[in-house]
Amino acid sequence: MLQKILSKIVGTKNERELKRLAPRVAEINALEPAVRALSDVELRAKTPEFKERLARGIPLDDLLPEAFAVVREVGRRVLDMRHFAVQLIGGMVLHEGKIAEMATGEGKTLVATLPAYLNALLGKGVHIITVNDYLAKRDSQWMGGIYQFLGLSVGLIQHQMGDAERKVAYGADVTYGTNNEFGFDYLRDNMKFALDQFVQRELSYGIVDEVDSILIDEARTPLIISGPAEESTDKYYQIDRIIPKLTRGATVAGGKLYEAEAQSAGDFVVDEKAKAVALTEGGVAKVERLLGVKNLYDPGNIEVLHHVQQALRAHVLFRRDVDYMVKDGQVIIVDEFTGRLMPGRRWSDGLHQAVEAKERVKIERENQTLATITFQNYFRMYEKLSGMTGT
Repeated sequence: MLQKILSKIVGTKNERELKRLAPRVAEINALEPAVRALSDVELRAKTPEFKERLARGIPLDDLLPEAFAVVREVGRRVLDMRHFAVQLIGGMVLHEGKIAEMATGEGKTLVATLPAYLNALLGKGVHIITVNDYLAKRDSQWMGGIYQFLGLSVGLIQHQMGDAERKVAYGADVTYGTNNEFGFDYLRDNMKFALDQFVQRELSYGIVDEVDSILIDEARTPLIISGPAEESTDKYYQIDRIIPKLTRGATVAGGKLYEAEAQSAGDFVVDEKAKAVALTEGGVAKVERLLGVKNLYDPGNIEVLHHVQQALRAHVLFRRDVDYMVKDGQVIIVDEFTGRLMPGRRWSDGLHQAVEAKERVKIERENQTLATITFQNYFRMYEKLSGMTGT
């Protein structure tokens, strides 16, 4: 009740934000006639003028109204697209390192040009992070005309690029790419021995498109770079042969896997949502008998137990033509978010080898993790981070 009364008096949080930003929108609108009267040459000259003012100690925030007015006018001239008030507000929210929720049709792609231009004036680089290569390429070409008109360089990171091309792209004032490319480039840089071999520079300001997908749905998804370990692959076939002899028990949910394990009549229990399995007491005894192992929980057999569990996961939880495909004698992962094949990517911790054994294809040696980071931890390293969402 009190909340309703307060909302009526002072407005909702969104209404208060709009009220706070309204004077700046009015300021930008007031500048529009003067900016529109500038020639192309005079408009381009605004970028070095802004940079010179920053060098004299003028705060970046003080340049916002004029910089936004300039970008709005360039958008009108180059793309025949004029930023509306709602887009100006979205740009201000992004500049403040917050998340802007924008409905379909409110032009998120155009909104990003406002804070991207303003922050690029600092000379530290701005990253615009999209969910796939197509959008990164489309947006860099489509919006690139605005930045280039104003004398800024635009870079694009694509999957097939080598280090030299990537370094040039990261050296640009505004760089477009996917969350995967930015994250993996960070990992690869941290495996290099000399700073001059790095392709990325400092992580200054990032704008994440579809932020709910990247920073919520995939937040804890680990990016992993791995290399082959020196181990025999025979063990995977040996373990795979016993899996059909094990009987499935209960299917559980809500993290109750190990409670069910003690009560289930089968050899193993399954949590499909968590993609996890656990052997029951009877299952452990059966595995010990089938493999000729005295005690599966002996420290010397922990690796065997791990590979049995991975083999169970491969058979029960990972489905051919859904989670992976077999093509030319190789198991290729299917991206769960895009449905695209990901050749060269492999599951870790022996899971990929377990799937290869299940499918009776050649087993590649298990990879050991050389470098890893989650999206959540990678994006925390940006000096300032903002995001856009349509939901």
